[in-house]
Order: sequence, then structure tokens, then C-alpha cells
Amino acid sequence: MTAIFTSSGFIDFKNQIVQFLEYSAFMNVTWGHLIMICLGVMIIALAILKEYLPLLLIPIGFGIIIGNIPFLPGFGAGIFEENSVLNILHHGVRFGWYPPLIFLAIGAMTDFSAIISNPKLMLIGAVAQIGIFGAYMLALVFNFSPTEAGSIGIIGVADGVMAIFVSSKLSPDLVGIVAVSAFLYMAIIPVLQKPVMRLFTTNKERLIHMKPLRQVSKTEKILFPLIGVLLTAFIVPACLPLLGMLFFGNLLKESGVTRNLANTVSGPMVDIVTILIGLTIGASLHATVFLTSKAMLILLIGAISFIVATAVGVLFVKFINLFLKEGNKINPLIGNAGVSAMLESARFSQVSGQKYDPNNHLFTHAIGPNVAGIIGSAVAAGILMSFLG
Repeated sequence: MTAIFTSSGFIDFKNQIVQFLEYSAFMNVTWGHLIMICLGVMIIALAILKEYLPLLLIPIGFGIIIGNIPFLPGFGAGIFEENSVLNILHHGVRFGWYPPLIFLAIGAMTDFSAIISNPKLMLIGAVAQIGIFGAYMLALVFNFSPTEAGSIGIIGVADGVMAIFVSSKLSPDLVGIVAVSAFLYMAIIPVLQKPVMRLFTTNKERLIHMKPLRQVSKTEKILFPLIGVLLTAFIVPACLPLLGMLFFGNLLKESGVTRNLANTVSGPMVDIVTILIGLTIGASLHATVFLTSKAMLILLIGAISFIVATAVGVLFVKFINLFLKEGNKINPLIGNAGVSAMLESARFSQVSGQKYDPNNHLFTHAIGPNVAGIIGSAVAAGILMSFLG
């Protein structure tokens, strides 16, 4: 202790204090870090107070906070520091390992009965993919490279998992901003889709009651994933990692003899992967990455393409109805579900329909274009990767 009060000891102690302060976040913080930390807090608040996709937004928001704690390099704490814990976990995003696992879980949780029973609903999901190619073309107009435009295009169907997979293959540097954009639009579907659905539908159309779906046999449910994987994979082999896992997960569910496996992938496994995706995606959004004109432009293109995809889906249902007899018409409020958005848009179709008629149950019908949109967006992603990869 007495050494501290000697001249040289005091100087050493002072230097140690200065060094400690230099390594602290207080000495390295910038306005950009503070803005991003506030953004992370806002996203968490949105998830808790509005219950907008909390399972994803809370990990993403928290990841943004820890990813923007400033520090001097060398401690192995940052997500971009080689072999740090966050860096290793982020490999699942950067190299596209997590998305197939999520698709496996989605398959195990999804019932394809709606599109088996009413194949017309598949067309709605297919036509909504115009959002992908519209965003791709718009990105090219704004001088993004073709591979960057391909990554940005996936935002058009608000599928964050798909965005991660495509960006990891085409434009790894854009994975964070592209994925967060897609997840954000998934979370605020009511905000973006409600005015579009209201604008392009009449009160009479919103009150359309659709016929109950026919009962689908177990044999049909088992054959669908087998036929589906063969058709899609032979057409676009590049989508096999996603659609192969989607149909495999569905077969685990529908076979009836692998319930434990289906329950595992749709329960504990998907929860763990969701946490890892959200946390590492958020942590990768450093102020220097997100607070740029390029990132803001990507957000804008994604919002425009998502709105366009929603409008196209609704208008396409109205077009189909021109050729259908009374009693067989489709409620245009399920047109929004053509964007994949991992079932969130189908849930909003139900909410919208019951707002105008509490006895109108659209969810089972909206699932059709929704799962068709998931399949269609994976096929569209495979086409983009085949051309651009």
C-alpha cells in the first residue's frame, strides 16, 4: 500500500486508472452507439407493449444493445472479433446454418390441408412473389449490385429467415440489415397491410364467407411433402436446403409415427435457434453498419416492395373472383397472406375479417396462400441464387 504513495507508485497507479478508463465504454462511446442502443430499447418496448413478434424482436433488440457497447478491440468480446463467443454463434447466420433448421420447424408446425383442399389458393401465394422481383429491380435502379439486389429482393415477402439464407449466399455484408428489415416488416404487418387491404376492398367483399375446406385424407397429407420436395427441388435445386427441410419437417408431423421428432423440432429446437438468430442478428447491427444512407435505402425499398406484394395479392383475389360463381368466391382479405411472413399475415387476415364480421373465420383459408407464399418465396430465392450465385 505504501508503494502507491511514492512518486513512481502514484504515477503507475494513475496510469492504470487512465488505462482502465480508456478501455471503458464511456471513453469510446459515440452518438451512433447511443442512437442504436435507444433503437434496441425501442424495439424491445414495441415487442412488449404492442406484442409485435416478441419472440424475435426481444432477442434482436437486446442484441442491438450489446452489439453497440463500445470497446477497444482485443478483448474477444465483439461479434466481429475472430473466435469470440458472439462471432462463433454468428457463423450460423453468416453461413446460412440456422435458416434450414427454422424451415424444418415450420414444416413440423404447418398443416398443408388448405392448399391440398383448395389448390386455387396456391396461385395467391405464387403471384405475391412479385414483391421479390419488384424489390430486385428497384434495387438495381438505385445502383445496388445484382447480388446485393438479390438479397434486398427477399425483403419483399417479409421473410427474415429466407433473407438470412439468401444474403449469406449472395451478399454476406448485408445479412444484418436485410434480415432486420424483413423481421421488422413481419412484426408491423398490421401497420403496413391494413391500409392496403382497406383501400383495395369493398365492404361487400370483406364480408364474403368462404366455404369450409373439405376434409383431407392422411394419405394426401403424407404424399404432399414427398411430391412437393421432388417438384420444387428438380425445378430449382438451389432451394433444396430450405424446402427440403420444410417438407421433411412436415413429413415428420404427418406420418404419425415420428411425433417425438416433430415435437422436438417445433418446440425446444426452434426456440433455441430463434434466440441465436435474433441475438446475433441484432448484435451485428453496429452503428457504422445501420446508420448509413445505404441501410436506410434498403429499408425503404423493402417497405415499398412489401406493400406492393400485399396489394398484388389482394387485387389478384378480386381478379379470380370475376370467374367464380356466387358462393365460391374468395374473400380478398386473405390476399395479403400471399407474402410468406411465417404465418403472421394469415393471422392478420383472420383479425381483419372478424373486424367486419365476428363470425367470419378466415384463418384456415389464409393458411393456404401463406404456406404457398413460403414455398413460392423459397423457389424465387433459389432462382435468384441460380442466376446470381
